[in-house]
Amino acid sequence: MANLALYLTCLVLGILPVIAFLIALVLLDSYKLVRFRWVLGLLATGGLLAAIAGQINPALIDALGIPALEYRRYVGPPVEELLKGLVIAVAIARSRIGFLVDAAVWGFAIGAGFAAVENIHYFVVLGEPNLTVWMIRGFGTAIMHGGATSLMAVSSQLLTDRHDSVRPRWFVPGFVLATAVHSFFNHFVLSPRLSTLLLLVFLPFLFVLVFRASEKATHSWLAAGFDSDQELLEVIRRGEFSESRLGDYLKALKRQFPPEVVADMLCLIRLHLELSIRAKGVLLMQKAGFEAPADPEVDARFDELRYLERSVGPTGRLALAPIFSMSSRDLWQFHTLGRR
Repeated sequence: MANLALYLTCLVLGILPVIAFLIALVLLDSYKLVRFRWVLGLLATGGLLAAIAGQINPALIDALGIPALEYRRYVGPPVEELLKGLVIAVAIARSRIGFLVDAAVWGFAIGAGFAAVENIHYFVVLGEPNLTVWMIRGFGTAIMHGGATSLMAVSSQLLTDRHDSVRPRWFVPGFVLATAVHSFFNHFVLSPRLSTLLLLVFLPFLFVLVFRASEKATHSWLAAGFDSDQELLEVIRRGEFSESRLGDYLKALKRQFPPEVVADMLCLIRLHLELSIRAKGVLLMQKAGFEAPADPEVDARFDELRYLERSVGPTGRLALAPIFSMSSRDLWQFHTLGRR
């Protein structure tokens, strides 16, 4: 009975700390940018990546013919961070991540799922329970996995935001940083206990800075965007659009596009504004602690949006860019409606 209690304690120590850390991150996000069911999906994704890494790592050790310790220090970290980083890169490229906070949560959730499955694997393989070992793996190695991937996600989101483009080079610094943190931890230059302690002190401090900066940016974006979207939508609804700067620009486009395409451009702008206002309203309600009711027409609106985008075409959307930019953050806010 005592042995069973020890086994269970070691297993809990290997999994619970990183999950508790993730829950704390989710609760700290006052705008609730990443919904709970998405967090569960990200945990499962991280676990699947750990299973894939579990097949790749032994094969590479055999193929490269290097000691397992050297592999864990120099080859394993870039391989594992690349697997996790690919999910982050796809998410940012598809506008699933909008602010630093949700980048931090996405990264940590994937890393937490990876660490949980990896620790379960080691728990089965090692067999003999040791409280010290599992405290280090639970509070150290597992938190390191979540923290490294989170740093990569935050860095990548920061660079793509700053340059307003999604290019492979903006993901490289985050990948290098995550790999360096992972490799440094595996070297145990400091003692395992001291490395774990420093990690537990450093990461919360870093996340507090990230969350503060992101909350400020989210508030500014919502405040400015909500008012400007409302004003422009009112101009369109009152029929005064033709007298505005946007109306003059659309008139000029009639010389380059058929009249029906220009009409679809106006409809695209109107629908984009309506969805944008709805999405910002949802975020403001979540910030205030309310659950926004689901919009029964949201799917139909997205179908119409996709139809108009196809009708206008890439050239038409490019022609609208000087007066009506559809940034990655604009697309992200629509996903906040679609994920509800």
